[in-house]
Amino acid sequence: MKKVLRINMTTGTVAWETLKDDYKLFGNRGLVAKVLTDEVDPTCDPLGAENKLVFALGMLAGTGFPTANRISVGTKSPLTKGIKESNAGGNIGAILARQGIKMIIVEGKPESGMYILNITADGEANLVKADEYKGLGTYDLVSKMKADHGDKIAVACIGGAGERGYSNSTIQVTDFATGHPSRSLARGGVGSVMGSKGLKAIVIEPAKNKAEIEYADKEKFMKALRAYLEVLDRNAAMRALKKFGTMLGMAITGKTGALPVKNFSGQRCEILEEIGVTKFAQTLNKRGAKYEIPCQPGCPISCHNTWVDKDGNYVTSGFEYETIALIGSNCDIKDLDLIADIERMCDDFGIDTIELGATIGVCMEGGKLPWGDGEKALALVKEIIDDTEFGRIMASGCQTTGEYLGVKRIPCVKGQAMPGYDPRNSKGTGVGYATSPQGADHTVGTTSGSAGDFKKVGRTQMSQKVQVLYALADNFFCHFAALPLASTHKFGVMHIVEAMAGKFGGEWNVDKLFGIGLQTLIMEKKFNRGAGFTAKDDRLPQFFYDEPSPMTGATFDFTDEELAQVLPF
Repeated sequence: MKKVLRINMTTGTVAWETLKDDYKLFGNRGLVAKVLTDEVDPTCDPLGAENKLVFALGMLAGTGFPTANRISVGTKSPLTKGIKESNAGGNIGAILARQGIKMIIVEGKPESGMYILNITADGEANLVKADEYKGLGTYDLVSKMKADHGDKIAVACIGGAGERGYSNSTIQVTDFATGHPSRSLARGGVGSVMGSKGLKAIVIEPAKNKAEIEYADKEKFMKALRAYLEVLDRNAAMRALKKFGTMLGMAITGKTGALPVKNFSGQRCEILEEIGVTKFAQTLNKRGAKYEIPCQPGCPISCHNTWVDKDGNYVTSGFEYETIALIGSNCDIKDLDLIADIERMCDDFGIDTIELGATIGVCMEGGKLPWGDGEKALALVKEIIDDTEFGRIMASGCQTTGEYLGVKRIPCVKGQAMPGYDPRNSKGTGVGYATSPQGADHTVGTTSGSAGDFKKVGRTQMSQKVQVLYALADNFFCHFAALPLASTHKFGVMHIVEAMAGKFGGEWNVDKLFGIGLQTLIMEKKFNRGAGFTAKDDRLPQFFYDEPSPMTGATFDFTDEELAQVLPF
């Protein structure tokens, strides 16, 4: 898979390129970092013509390796003002791989107008005027695209938030299980960059003639693939994820104080029975909703679900821990159906539910609405969609909203809201939030929030290792598939080493494998330094240092010198 598709929105031209040799041992997040450090001025305006939007597949996409068909998007973020990568499952990665396309680079900016990029079944790429779709929600847009191109297409698209240039805006991709645009490339305002390029959607038809996947030694690769599948099958965490999905995390964080409660107050969650994993699973079963399904083709973990209402009607899919943690416990909202309705609105309009939940939390902290008032929270989402004055402030993200309301406790790092882990009671995660080039992000290196994670000892070293591991995983597969690697090299890592040797050839070992993650972090930090970031940006908000968690008594008690040693390059 060597094809690179470059789209110049200024000239309206489409060009095919061959993947550069020094790009071949990167994928997803690493490939994003490589392109941005090579081609984008870190000081550029995120919504200007100089910024670029990169869609990238993983190193093993199309091979059948577990969870290898994720899609990444990357850019200079309008929210963090630094490098940003966001990834998702869905069907788009597999369909692009079958087209033989490794990467799509979108650059430039049209004077006016909205466009759709269509990649046909014959492998042709065309930019098509699409002004008639302006303002359309992602669900209606995907329905219209399916009517024109067939039900089996993959779509990456923006809603109204991306079109308006909101800093809290997503790119939605079609789900493998349902076909709905419910998988989110969510963090960092990537949707607004796509909107600034005048690109409403990318529509990919399944290839008539599937691209051949090249192997140095296919037999060796397939042997390693089968061995790693056995590792996943034996892993207890994989079985639990299949049964309960990502909501499994709430059974841990709700007990330890890592679950965010009332704007990261550190308090005990008093509504855990109403929104926790037991109630969640019982509701899925009672309503006959589908779960234990894959979000991408061939995923053996199958932690995905659909959520239906009391009458069995589809509401959303991929209803997960982060959304329920941020809109639920963080806002004291205990109605799962209302939270699901908000998620559906967010997916259709193109809003990140993590950033939104943190934003509603600071609104409650600032007295804009009472804690736990789900109906008024939903009304605030409607204000964003309706483009009211305060809706526009909220759409700029948690940091901007908190500052506007004069709130002291704003849970953001590098301008981006924290996901579902309180950094006092999940200190390894907090170190990752502080020091990652990506800002506060659950994909940079969470340390689970389990019992004992509120202790300081060893957490900087743990964060360093986990950040490298997650950066490695983000080059070719899902973090859940990487869980067997987190404890010891004995469980699975040599199978991945063998898979890489079988796919790419040459000598591979553990150091070379994890070196991919390290190189990715080095490139990301280089970009951020060019954008003006300093060590002062690698810190948490002051209230986490000053205010003990009422549940555990813990503070985030790391010195600047200790944090500086986590990623010392």
